[in-house]
Order: sequence, then C-alpha cells, then structure tokens
Amino acid sequence: MATINDNYLKLKAGYLFPEIARRVNAFAEANPDAKIIRLGIGDVTEPLPEACRTAMIKAVEEMGDRNTFKGYGPEQGYAWLREKIATHDFQARGADIDASEIFISDGSKCDTGNILEIFGHDNIIAVTDPVYPVYVDTNVMVGNTADANDKGEFEGLVYLPITADNNFTAEIPSKKVDLIYLCFPNNPTGATATKEYLKAWVDYAKANNSIIFFDAAYEAYITDPSIPHSIYEIEGAREVAIEFRSFSKNAGFTGTRCALTVVPKTLTGKAADGSDVELWKLWNRRQSTKFNGVSYIVQRGAEAVYSQEGQAQIKELVNFYLENAKIIREKLTAAGLSVYGGVNAPYVWVKTPNGLSSWEFFDKLLQTVNVVGTPGSGFGAAGEGYFRISAFNSRENVEEAMKRITEKFKV
Repeated sequence: MATINDNYLKLKAGYLFPEIARRVNAFAEANPDAKIIRLGIGDVTEPLPEACRTAMIKAVEEMGDRNTFKGYGPEQGYAWLREKIATHDFQARGADIDASEIFISDGSKCDTGNILEIFGHDNIIAVTDPVYPVYVDTNVMVGNTADANDKGEFEGLVYLPITADNNFTAEIPSKKVDLIYLCFPNNPTGATATKEYLKAWVDYAKANNSIIFFDAAYEAYITDPSIPHSIYEIEGAREVAIEFRSFSKNAGFTGTRCALTVVPKTLTGKAADGSDVELWKLWNRRQSTKFNGVSYIVQRGAEAVYSQEGQAQIKELVNFYLENAKIIREKLTAAGLSVYGGVNAPYVWVKTPNGLSSWEFFDKLLQTVNVVGTPGSGFGAAGEGYFRISAFNSRENVEEAMKRITEKFKV
C-alpha cells in the first residue's frame, strides 16, 4: 500500500479559514433568514479596475487571432511586466532590483509555501506569533517541525510574540535563526515597520547568515511616507531577503491570480559541502520545472496597473478599503473596545471584550449580530484574546456591521 506524508497528520483538523467557513455555513443552514456580513477572510469585493479589464479583454481578443495568439509563456513571467514592476515598484523607491530578479506567479500565498523547496530541513525557522497561518502550516507539511504542543506551537519553530506591549513588532531574537518570516503591513495585526526596525533585522540577518522572507502583500496600503514599502529600501537587504508581493489586494486580482517574488542574484545559501549557492538559480530551476507561468491574459491585466489610468484606479480602490478600515477602527474605538491597526493596513486587530476567548467572540458575533470576523487564536497562541476584522467589503456592509456590533458590544 502507498504510504502518505505523515507530516500532514501533525496539522490541526482544518486550516483556519475553512474552519470559519464551516461554522458560518452551519449557522446559515440553521438560520436561512440571517443576513450575514463577512468581514473575516481578506478577499476583496470591488470590481477589477477598468484599465485592467480593458487590457484583459484586448488580450482575449488577441488569443482569437493566429497572428497574436500566445501559448506557453516564460515561466518567470513576460519581460514587459517584470520590467514595469522593477521600474515602478522598486527602482522608483531607490531599491536596486533588476527585472530579471522578479518572478511572476499565481499568488504570494503559493510562493511563501513553495519557497521552502529550495531550503534544507536543518534550518532554524522563526515566525511571529500571531502569524499568517500559511507560514507555519507549510513548514509542518514539508517536515520542518515536530508535533504541536497544547498551545498549538510546533516544536522546531522559534516563535516571536507580537503584542500591544511591543507595538506588534517582534523583538530581534537573542539566538541565531536561519529563516525569518516578516510580514508588513502585518497580517493579522495591521502593524507597520519603520526603516530603523527593518534595518535592525537586515543587520541581524547579515551577522547570522540568515534569510528573511518578507511578505509585502499589503504594501499598497501604506500612506505614511516614512514607512518603507519594500525591504530592499534598506541597505544590505539584497544580500539577505526574498520579497513576496501580490496584485490581489491592490488591484483586486484575488479571482484572477497574479503575484511576484523577488530573489536577488546576490543572495546565497550554503550547500552540504559548505559552498555558496546562488538562490536565484535554485528558484529559477524550481519554477521552470514545476510552474508553467501565469496566463498571458492576466499578465496583460497586471501590466495595466502601471498605466496612468491604472495607477489612478488602484489608488482609488485602495483608498476605498482604507476608508472602510477607518470606519471600523473609529466605530469600535468609540464603543470602548481596544483597537489596533487599520491605518496603513486593511486589517483592524481588536481586543475581545469581557474576557471572551477569540472563538467565543467569533461565535457570539455570528450568532447575535450575524457578522463574521477571524479569531485571533487562529493566527497563533499569542493571538488568543484578539480578533481580526477585514476592511474588504462594501461600504454599506461595513457600516451595517459596525452598527450591529457597537449596539451589542459597547464596553
């Protein structure tokens, strides 16, 4: 009989978001008349920008003509898209990133998991707590951990607590770690990182020959000019960091799938014989073998993000969700709840009231006001007692949800 990968058995019964969906679906079936408002999963709700739609329609028409039809594209992405990304997202901010160091993919979620394939199993891996669950679960899946303890922490990972006491920014570890996951603006807390803070991490990584996995999926929500959008704005980051970005949250590509990963050619890791190996070559080999690239149609849509019209439209889209976040933050604060984030990020991180656990608050919101959020404990042990509310929804739904919550949960 074929054997299985036993590492999957270490995982909790369900990934956080499917478990949320299970509970919501069960409630909806039992209460068919309930008008449920979903502010849990970070999925966008507003239409794709017109510039992107127009470019995609044109690309579809091209696919109907033998002279302009496109088959397999480059696994790394079309050069015309990579060059625009390099110019607008990195070089314009003083980050020395070349188009050849950018890999187009179908999602930063996929890439943050797949990147582990080019690293060994003997690395010491650090994650913040709370943390985006994919970072932890994919390490479990590939065999980088032992079993979880009673708090859900997996042996083999170094957990870096982020709390209100440290402004939800982890302290630099006192011992050496090899791989470090950082996410800014942070999911789930909405915290941001200053240049000084990121410089401390880059210096640590250089001193310890570590690699930083920098998830910048929400960088478009940064409005404070002093906050860096990319870790490559920090001197020395090219030698220690891989960055992940997405078109999902700035341009609404959650349903069309387009993202990118930056692997600088100056970044190296150690082989078993002690020699230095260029990580770009390994990732390029992985992508060329296991990935056939993002569709031509979608890449043309992503390219349109960098047009004058596209830039104006995604700015309007981002500002719409930021206004939602502001409404959530201000209404919950006025109700007496302790609220964090929601300023340079689309997520609001709330302290659960009256000593309720994260899942108790989830169930209470669902059952009493028919509003769905995300339990903080689902992001890690240190997330217990907190709750994430997403700004990704219509203005009408956000305002109605806040009305329901504040009327029921005034502190």
